[in-house]
Amino acid sequence: MKKQGLTTTLLHTPFPQKDPHGSMNFPVYDNVSFEFETSEELEAAFRGEKQMHQYSRITNPTVEYFESKVQRMTGAFSVTAMSSGMAAISNLVMAISHSGNNIITSKHLFGNTIALFEKTLKPYGFTAKYTDLTDPDAVAQLVDKDTVAIFFETITNPQLEVANVRALSEIAKRNNILLIADTTLTPPSVFSAKEFGIDIEVLSSTKYISGGATSVGGLLIDYGTFDWSRFGKTKEAFREHGRPVFKMILRKQIFRNLGACLSPHNAYLQSLGLDTLVLRTERSTSNALELARWLEGQDAVRHVHHPGLESSPFYKIAVEQFGDRPCSVFTFDLESKAHCYAFMNKLQVVRRATNLQDNKSLIIHPYSTIFAEYPDAEKEKMGLRDTMIRLSVGIEEVEDLIEDFTQAFAA
Repeated sequence: MKKQGLTTTLLHTPFPQKDPHGSMNFPVYDNVSFEFETSEELEAAFRGEKQMHQYSRITNPTVEYFESKVQRMTGAFSVTAMSSGMAAISNLVMAISHSGNNIITSKHLFGNTIALFEKTLKPYGFTAKYTDLTDPDAVAQLVDKDTVAIFFETITNPQLEVANVRALSEIAKRNNILLIADTTLTPPSVFSAKEFGIDIEVLSSTKYISGGATSVGGLLIDYGTFDWSRFGKTKEAFREHGRPVFKMILRKQIFRNLGACLSPHNAYLQSLGLDTLVLRTERSTSNALELARWLEGQDAVRHVHHPGLESSPFYKIAVEQFGDRPCSVFTFDLESKAHCYAFMNKLQVVRRATNLQDNKSLIIHPYSTIFAEYPDAEKEKMGLRDTMIRLSVGIEEVEDLIEDFTQAFAA
């Protein structure tokens, strides 16, 4: 049989064992602990000699099934579902580094990610070194003996910047460091991380995967492509555990102890969300590109930033990596902050709310909200302007979105 399509694969991911009632959806195991037939069996499970669920903070059948769907979709070596996208990033950094290590990244990151690096992890001796990730030479020059990874967003939020992933992969492989991508804006239905040389992918499953903002969650996807035998933190453990060494360290030393587990109910909702991922992605990315092109022709709009527009400096590389409809999120600039607020307040269909890749279209002023805690000078380094509006386009009929924008501009 030829290789199945993504939606077919997701819809027909087999259960680990037959459901006694013939359920078509994997059940929700909304419980904490699991009973064992004998004491010996319980001991074997805790020793890791027998793969059985013991306690839902560690593993849970519903969460495991969700992970298996993601694994089939991506071709990953292992998948760990967590309580949020931020939990996935923080667990990953703690699993690969120790005090004195650094990663190379950019100031063009989601605000909470920068806050994690600077305000949460920095006091423990972890360092983030910032540069322009669209300049491979600048990235290569920052690698030193303590560098463990290059970390980037495939499309930055909200700058809409796109780095050359293959160029970053070459630098990482040459220096035996990890290439880690936050692919929240380009989920697996849009972007094949493994194909472009990414070792570990993290994303917020709260967004597209949840099925329309139904639940909070995060994913850490390991493609099994990295040589852990020569990596500082795993070198010794690799001799005992071999290729699964990273999963062992992540699960037993970090994830379990920090309690970053995804709830079974959220895992159930996100498993359902996966079934319609491709359909919703196709609709929202198509809507976004059509609306962005329409906005380019409006007198009140100073500039539109969308990597799928021919006017974008990232158009060529975005199309090469993500196809002709790279994302459902874009920004545009009006004359002033006051104009932004006046326009946003007149919208009737588009909602004023924070989140991305909801089924509903959402609009926000990043400068005064998501990045409110940063001083103006720092915001400037992050590529933020108080004239910028961010729009996450949903799955409404695009004609209704254009009509809503038209009346808001007229008002």
